[in-house]
Amino acid sequence: MARCCSEHSRAELLRRGIAEAGRGLPPIERGMPLPAGTGLSRRSFLARSAGLALAVYGGSSLGRLPFFEQGIAAAAAADGGKQRVLVSIFLEGGADSLSLLFPAGDPLYRSLRPHLGLADSAGQPFAEDERLRWHPSLAGLATLHGEGKVTVLPGVGYTNANQSHFTSRHYWEVGATNERLNTGWMGRYLDIAGNPDNPLQGLSLDYSLQPALATARVPVASVDGPDRYDFWARGVWGEVEEKMLDAVGALGRLPVRGDAALATATGVARQSARLREQLLPFKPKDGQTDGFASPVAYPTGDEFPRRLAGLAAMIAAGLPLHCVALVAPGMYDTHDDQPNALSDALKPTADSLLAFQRDLEARGIADRVLVHVWSEFGRRAKENGSNGTDHGAAGTGFVIGSQASGRMIGEFPGLATLDEDGNLRATSDYRGLYCSLLEDWLGVDAARVIPDARSFARPAVVR
Repeated sequence: MARCCSEHSRAELLRRGIAEAGRGLPPIERGMPLPAGTGLSRRSFLARSAGLALAVYGGSSLGRLPFFEQGIAAAAAADGGKQRVLVSIFLEGGADSLSLLFPAGDPLYRSLRPHLGLADSAGQPFAEDERLRWHPSLAGLATLHGEGKVTVLPGVGYTNANQSHFTSRHYWEVGATNERLNTGWMGRYLDIAGNPDNPLQGLSLDYSLQPALATARVPVASVDGPDRYDFWARGVWGEVEEKMLDAVGALGRLPVRGDAALATATGVARQSARLREQLLPFKPKDGQTDGFASPVAYPTGDEFPRRLAGLAAMIAAGLPLHCVALVAPGMYDTHDDQPNALSDALKPTADSLLAFQRDLEARGIADRVLVHVWSEFGRRAKENGSNGTDHGAAGTGFVIGSQASGRMIGEFPGLATLDEDGNLRATSDYRGLYCSLLEDWLGVDAARVIPDARSFARPAVVR
């Protein structure tokens, strides 16, 4: 296992503590920003007629937890299974852009990386820039890129890059180089376009809140996976429980004859029954470990492909998801043993993303989903003395989906124009990418979400 720098390890401990506890904690190092979402209230969500195992964060409606079930069902009915979904996937630790796409044949590459440089024949050629080749473990992404379903950003970042894991990640999560912002960029979008009683609109597929989803006004949620939902009633189980839940649904079909109170009661029962029907496919059957079936095979042995498979099933079931965040497998803080660490992380990530795209296509919902893959920074161009690389600046990002433009954004910056620290220079700004995702995919004026949005060029992200 690659050794992680102490700054990254401490930062991750702090983040998890804040996200799980839902209460503010002091920064570990002076000047280090607190993650978005610090101080958000956190409560588990158990609906009245059926327990839904969600941790709900934020929003002024946290005192109305019993009504979230109704809100989810109403949002699903209003959406009609047509709302677009943005999925954010984080490569934790600073993924090495000069390995994801490497400049085969460049003598500067060989001189900077005499031990870490990949062979000229390794991986597949990158069709949009003849200087570059894909890392061999990214064959899944290379396949999708060949189909026009991957937009590549080979030098994405920002000027005067901060090389702290904690601070740079915070900048990406809040959508600004501002240490004091405490809401995530997707969270601020949901504050504008979201619903006060639908926590599924912003879903962290994890045990804790992903800060990019942190809101100021509307609820968001975290859950380990769709098959981790459960229905229960105290002291009732088995066939009796099924009959009880069927009876709750039947109440929703009662005539109300102008009775406002009865109309409210039957409406709640009807929406509860609808939610139950939507979630039943995720309930594990006897002898099964997963509660859903996928039309394609996913890689095994990691939570990431299971969560992606569950996400596809949730979208197909009509659940009102809008912004989703999760973390890819592996650790990209590769100060040493980089070749093995990268291969071990990239292959399950790329193979899972390929399976997810094929799953969406098989279900007929691929045009509704766009995936953004990012990391807090790239790595230093020159290898270190420990068979690894140190913190850098510009990195490589991807936008994946049937509606992705499929055209490179920016250009590979090259090794002849490194910055004063020996890092790749950014040729596209992550905030410009966010502006395009907000305007062209999510349909909202980016100026309402991203500070100083009008100063950033909008790249073509969507077809």
